[in-house]
Amino acid sequence: MGEYATLYALAKMNGRAAFIPPQMHSTLAPIFRITLPVLHDATARSVPWENYYLNDWMEEQYRHIPGEYVRLTGYPCSWTFYHHLRAEILREFTLHAHVREEAQNFLRGLRVNGSRPSTYVGVHVRRGDYVRVMPTVWKGVLADRDYLQQALGWFRARHRSPLFVITSDDMAWCRRNINSSHQDVVFAGNGRQGSPARDFALLTQCNHTVITVGTFGIWAAYLTGGSTVYLANFTLPGSRFRMIFKPQAAFLPEWVGIAANLGQARESHP
Repeated sequence: MGEYATLYALAKMNGRAAFIPPQMHSTLAPIFRITLPVLHDATARSVPWENYYLNDWMEEQYRHIPGEYVRLTGYPCSWTFYHHLRAEILREFTLHAHVREEAQNFLRGLRVNGSRPSTYVGVHVRRGDYVRVMPTVWKGVLADRDYLQQALGWFRARHRSPLFVITSDDMAWCRRNINSSHQDVVFAGNGRQGSPARDFALLTQCNHTVITVGTFGIWAAYLTGGSTVYLANFTLPGSRFRMIFKPQAAFLPEWVGIAANLGQARESHP
């Protein structure tokens, strides 16, 4: 999604036509009403491409990208590329009606203490390969029980009887670590990393969002609008992750950060 949105915005900025590869289309088109045309492999192979690497934040030089046939590379996702076109980006990432309706039907069936909630908070807990990569490669931590308790508490203090809709690629961990004694937590995600569409749709149909790490949650929050609480300062100061990831370019200024507990990372990397 980040690559699509960045391509969309930079093409407009540079007065160019934009095309997406078939793989990107096959990933996004079943879920979203995207409009950029596909450049099929047979045609792409005959084009004398010039690769152009992008950092994950907007830079002035990207307003004047040289070359006639340019292939953007890197892993751009930052809102700094496309936020000035927010309305158009939201339109590009409009859910297909059947995807949206399935999510809304699920949410309509949920109750808090027997009543339909007026506020839904989508919660995305990313674990997966980050369980290994974050502490060993990036000198960081993932969201823990305390962070999630604080994040949910932030919304409980501001909304009357909110309902928290939990999605994750590790639902077993969520069930062990998220306090559901308030009767306002629903473990709704399917927990299968290879089936993200349903989880994503559920998140975007909520009113607000709690995210941990990863672009899946960031994009869900961006499309949802409302208030967003995110995990902040989750790597040690010397982490190489900080060379490729700028928090101020990843999280919108109005989002609310709750600092991670870096104690475990400090013990592993004294």
